[in-house]
Amino acid sequence: MSVWTIRGDKRLYGNVKVQGSKNAVLPIMAASLLQGGAATIRNCPSLLDVEASIEILRYLGCFVTRDGADVHINSVGAAKNHIPHELMLKMRSSVMYLGAILARTGEVTLSRPGGCELGSRPIDLHLKALQELGAEVSEDGGEVRCRAEKLIGGHVNLDFPSVGATENVMLAACAAKGKTVITNAAREPEIVDLQNFLITMGAEIEGAGSSVITIYGFSPKKEITYDVMSDRIVAATYLCAAAATGGDVLVEGASHEHIETIIQILKGMGCGIIINGSSIRIRRNLSLKSGKPIVTRPYPGFPTDAQSPLMAACLKAEGTSVFVENIFENRYRHVDELRRLGAEIRTEGRVAMVSGVPRLSGAILTAPDLRGGAALIIAAMSAEGESRVFDSGHVERGYDGLEVALSSLGADITKE
Repeated sequence: MSVWTIRGDKRLYGNVKVQGSKNAVLPIMAASLLQGGAATIRNCPSLLDVEASIEILRYLGCFVTRDGADVHINSVGAAKNHIPHELMLKMRSSVMYLGAILARTGEVTLSRPGGCELGSRPIDLHLKALQELGAEVSEDGGEVRCRAEKLIGGHVNLDFPSVGATENVMLAACAAKGKTVITNAAREPEIVDLQNFLITMGAEIEGAGSSVITIYGFSPKKEITYDVMSDRIVAATYLCAAAATGGDVLVEGASHEHIETIIQILKGMGCGIIINGSSIRIRRNLSLKSGKPIVTRPYPGFPTDAQSPLMAACLKAEGTSVFVENIFENRYRHVDELRRLGAEIRTEGRVAMVSGVPRLSGAILTAPDLRGGAALIIAAMSAEGESRVFDSGHVERGYDGLEVALSSLGADITKE
């Protein structure tokens, strides 16, 4: 259990660098299984989910070492085709290994993932898609088994543009004979990064970033090095923190194209934002005002992962800010905790209405999930007095040294 102690009501000033992307590096690490060689993944953040992925790769037979932000993976010895339930529980996105192990060994057995704090994460889309490539799927006692003597390329149309299902099909299709076309594919930047990694590794693939992805074949290289993209949700978190507290912050190593919807909302709330290459400068001196409704949608819409941090920035904004959550049914678990600070928030199903208040007061809080935990930290930074946020490891799943970064900007924050 980590305890974050925040003494709020301090403006932020200075520069902060964005870490490598959690949501990009995890499928890239799974994809390294396909290579059967040596891969160095650079700009890899130090996160609990990354450590869990390293454990999974080692269990499967890979040799994995870490040197700072570089993770070295040698997958020559990977031979196992199942992941124990206890390892599956350490990382909720471990279902991404479905396509990778199937491609490597022709068979994979995983425990079916249950719900998480945000709601259910069914894998039916993943299984249906892999069946389109010739996999046989069976279930027994909560375990899912996929088997294919030979994967055959084909047309896979996803009922929903699921990021995880798109990634699993991309990985499995690398081992398929013939061309595979994915339609209604997820368009997130992390999908593009996975494609770029697969190309570096020897795959012939195109279309990521659009709704149609085509995989033609795969001739794996024995040794590669790849730099992971920056984390767009971490960049958005820093911007929301500066908006909530006020001040002048330069966020370095960020891609503004990936978070354009967030930038436009913050501009509409009264923040000054200047973009210069891979840097985003945000200045907020006057009081915030409520902006247009925030509606979460698959990329390029507003990202669900940024909804909680942005809500924290809206707590003292003049007027009423409206949020509509369309991705996860339990994304408002942080709302009750925000109310402890004095926030005025009403929820009705998927809609949350935030009425700005003139001041917030420190309180004892409990992080309900990864992004909700970040939201509580941001809200506490804009509150008067001291707050303590109790967190059972959620924030460390997605943020590498968040307390160090915020402290460097002038926040009074410690983590024990």
